[in-house]
Amino acid sequence: MSSSATFAESARVSTVSDYVTLMKPGVMSLVVFTGLAGMLLAELHSDVPFNLFQQLLTLACIALGSGAGAAMNMWYDRDIDSIMTRTQARPVPAGRVAPDDALAFGLFMAAASVMLMALALNMVAALLLAGAIAFYIGIYTIWLKRRTPQNIVIGGAAGAFPPMIGWAAVTGDVSLQAVILFAIIFLWTPPHFWALALYRNGDYARAGVPMMPVVAGPESTKRQMIAYTWLLVAITLLLPVLGMAGWIYSVCAALLGAAFLYHTYKLRSDNSDKWARKTFGFSIYYLFMLYSVMMMDSWIMQYVVLSR
Repeated sequence: MSSSATFAESARVSTVSDYVTLMKPGVMSLVVFTGLAGMLLAELHSDVPFNLFQQLLTLACIALGSGAGAAMNMWYDRDIDSIMTRTQARPVPAGRVAPDDALAFGLFMAAASVMLMALALNMVAALLLAGAIAFYIGIYTIWLKRRTPQNIVIGGAAGAFPPMIGWAAVTGDVSLQAVILFAIIFLWTPPHFWALALYRNGDYARAGVPMMPVVAGPESTKRQMIAYTWLLVAITLLLPVLGMAGWIYSVCAALLGAAFLYHTYKLRSDNSDKWARKTFGFSIYYLFMLYSVMMMDSWIMQYVVLSR
C-alpha cells in the first residue's frame, strides 16, 4: 500500500457504532437476506428437520462472516478509501478505528463464524463460508481490485456464496438449485456495481482503481451491463424450466427482468448520472424482490402439495 496515504494510523478510542459501521451493515443486510433465502428454500425442497435455533445460528454465522470480510476490506483499502469521497468517512481512513484493530476484529469474526458453523451445523457450510471470506479478501480485495477491470466480475463471486451457504447449512450439500442461486447473484453483480462505478467514476480514477468505466470508458461499460443483464434474466428463468419454481415466480421474474433491462437500455442513452443512479438503486430492489418471490412461490407450491 502507498506510503503516502493520508489515513490516520493512530485512532482515538473507538465506539460500538464505529465497529458496526466497520461491518458494512447495509451490505450485510443483503448478504443475510440472500442467505436466508437459500436456507428457507432448502427447507422447503428437502425433508431435513431444521429448527429455529439452527436457523438463527446460520444467519448469525453468515452475518459475522460478512462483517469479517468488510472489516478486513476496510483495513486493506484504507489508503484508497482516504482518497475516494464515497469512502473517506469510513472508520479506518477517518481515524476512528486503528488499522490493526480493524484487522484483528475481522480475523476474530472470520474464525468465530467458520468454527461455529462447523461445530454447530456442518463442515460443508463452514467451508463455503470460509471460502467466501477468503475469496473476498484474497482474490478480490488484495489480488484483483487494483489490477484489472474484471475485478468485480471475478471477485464478485464472493457475494454470491450466501444462498449456497444457507442451503448447505440445511442439507449438508450443494444442489443444482443452490448453484443457480449462486449464478443469479454472480451475474447480477457486474450491472449492479458498474452502475455505481459510472457515477463514481472520478473517485475510482483518483484512487487508481481500474474499474471498468475508468479503463474501458462509459460506453463499453454500458454495453457489457446490458449483456450481463440478459444473461441474468436467462438464468433466473431457468428455475421454472427445471421444475424448481412455479408460475408465480416465472411471471414475476420475467417482469423484474424486463424492468432491469429497461433500466440498462435507458442508461445506455443517458450521458448524465441520472440513469446510473436509478439503475444502481433498482438493482438492489430487483434482487430483494426476486428472492422474495422465489421463497413465496416455493412456499405456495409446498402448501398446495400438502393440502391435496
